[in-house]
Amino acid sequence: MTRMDRVVRNGRVYFDGRLQNVDLWIRGGKVADLGGNHQAEEAIDGRGMIVLPGAVDLHVHFRDPGYTYKEDWETGSTSAVAGGVTTVVDQPNTDPPTLDERSYRMKLETAERRSVVDFCLNGGPGRMKRLAELGASAIGEIFTYEHSDDDLRRILEETARSGLLPTIHAEDGGVIRENTAPLRDRRDPELYSMARPNLAEAKAIEMVLKMTERAHICHLSTSEGLELLRAAKRGGKRVSCEVAPHHLLFTKRDWQRQGTLLKMNPPLRDFRDKDALWEGLRKGQIDAIASDHAPHLPEEKRDEIWDAPPGVPGVETMMPLLLIAVRSNLLSLGRMVDALSRRPAEILGLSTKGGIARGKDADLAIIDPRAASEIRADRLHSGAEWTPYQGRRAIFPKITMIRGEVVYSDGELFAKPGFGRNLPGPGRRRRVKVGPQEDDEVEME
Repeated sequence: MTRMDRVVRNGRVYFDGRLQNVDLWIRGGKVADLGGNHQAEEAIDGRGMIVLPGAVDLHVHFRDPGYTYKEDWETGSTSAVAGGVTTVVDQPNTDPPTLDERSYRMKLETAERRSVVDFCLNGGPGRMKRLAELGASAIGEIFTYEHSDDDLRRILEETARSGLLPTIHAEDGGVIRENTAPLRDRRDPELYSMARPNLAEAKAIEMVLKMTERAHICHLSTSEGLELLRAAKRGGKRVSCEVAPHHLLFTKRDWQRQGTLLKMNPPLRDFRDKDALWEGLRKGQIDAIASDHAPHLPEEKRDEIWDAPPGVPGVETMMPLLLIAVRSNLLSLGRMVDALSRRPAEILGLSTKGGIARGKDADLAIIDPRAASEIRADRLHSGAEWTPYQGRRAIFPKITMIRGEVVYSDGELFAKPGFGRNLPGPGRRRRVKVGPQEDDEVEME
């Protein structure tokens, strides 16, 4: 009889594509067995619960360093684990942006001290080869509207040479400028969707697909973009995409109720797009769900439409809202788990994450499926201090575990800052030799 560290008993565990009534045994931070007869130092009673793999959120902006009055690694990662997210991928548009060795090391040191969730760090389109050697997980999000076609092609070519995945914020700058110019003197929030129309996303995706064989499209928002990606996959291109909860749950009609609070890039779309995204998600044509957690303070978000910063918080509410969607038959539990956990881990090559199986990290979200509650900003943990989902029903995890340790339970955080571990990207995993520090100056075009 094997001695284990911990066991989750009496729960319905999601593995091999379905919920199964087995005990889950943990040793050394890993799933050691599913079922069987062992002894454990500690038991967690999962009676009446479902046990899911923790979510891998491909897209968060924790604002640290540089904008810590909005969010920092401690508040952002606490928000993540409270929502059943056990791994996050932080984006490079902090201050300084993560473009070179100095900025990468600065962010890594900060995250290692403050994060309670396991994390990956993306690098920006700067010294990409060096960022790969240091452990960056991917390059991006690359904002296509910030670059000329020639510059974008160069970035994608350099990203390919670095061995990293380019992750793309797909909106065409020319389309945005052309549609924004005649609207600038008006202040109605819904104009923002007109300024950045479906065509902007479709044209940018089309351009990226012409320039590279491998890419990941962030926060897909349109039916046109989805069709382009379907065709690219049929044609053999190695492309993947994610959708954010806010594009599944809001439409342009919601401008009337929440105004500039719902400003985001890409913007709110219509019901046709929303329905297409749900259908693409159900069919697996959309690979992943990612929060695009982008916190700003309420007073910033209430500025007029052209000045308010884009983005909404969402890392803590992502899985809870999707569990309600499962209960409402909008999505199967298997497809939800695949899109929140397995497929994101696969996209980034995180072999120990994304599922419940022997040898994988024991990253778990233990959930009472009957315990729906209303989302309230004063119960959330983000430094943003607000949520666009106020009053919506959600099912929050009762317990979140990372590497076999209970990090969050019944509203209480148990992990200390610094518990979270960095998950280096493929360049570091290949044990590329890290040489002397390079010149830190990077030209931004």
